[in-house]
Amino acid sequence: MQATVGDRLVIHGKAVGNAERHGEVLEVRGADGSPPYLVRFDDGHEALLYPGSDCELEHAPH
Repeated sequence: MQATVGDRLVIHGKAVGNAERHGEVLEVRGADGSPPYLVRFDDGHEALLYPGSDCELEHAPH
């Protein structure tokens, strides 16, 4: 996964009934767009994230 600042991440619920989480990439700390990413989720929570298979990247329009 290759991200840039401003891209959006969607983390799909792992079980039926679990809500998706949406967030914006604030920092890319890996080389050449690689994880980890500092992400601010829509609820205001910030976390350092290594995306898993349940994560989808939506590139920001440039």
